[in-house]
Amino acid sequence: MRLLEERIKKDGVIKGNDILKVDSFLNHQIDPFLADEMGKEFFRLFKDENVDKILTIEASGIAVAILTAKYFGKPLVFAKKSRTSNLSNEVWTAKAFSFTHNVENTVMVSKQYLGKGERVLLIDDFLANGCALRALRDIVLQAGGIPVGAGIVIEKAFQPGGDELRKEGLRIESLARISAMSEENGVEFC
Repeated sequence: MRLLEERIKKDGVIKGNDILKVDSFLNHQIDPFLADEMGKEFFRLFKDENVDKILTIEASGIAVAILTAKYFGKPLVFAKKSRTSNLSNEVWTAKAFSFTHNVENTVMVSKQYLGKGERVLLIDDFLANGCALRALRDIVLQAGGIPVGAGIVIEKAFQPGGDELRKEGLRIESLARISAMSEENGVEFC
């Protein structure tokens, strides 16, 4: 998606060779017009999958996922990283290691919001090692649902997650795929 790639080049900040900060438009401050275009693009890519629900993980994926859900006209469910007092005890759970926060989270979704036979589209802001996406897929499978694919805003294609999950049979559509990045040379897209 050229619009996203241009925005990454303009406003993305690279730290080292593996951290891309896009918090000025995606995961701290959100550009609603860009997020809307991304939701529209995910709808275009997956419109033939008969999607019943959209699933993401809190918190950074929620903005793009809600706009994707709007285009599908379907509900958005998000996996929570911590149990709240109003969350049912009946939950689907999976472990997801966060390299950004250097912590393993047990993510959970109430069983009342994901069920057998539902066709679920996974949405997330980043794909690098694939831990969050794998956890979301596992939750859908536990529920007896069908993960129809994953829409990723930014994929770090130089890290193994995307290739591994594709080999496992998950359809992944990334709006921007980064082949390399460094503070010296900037971002290179696939």
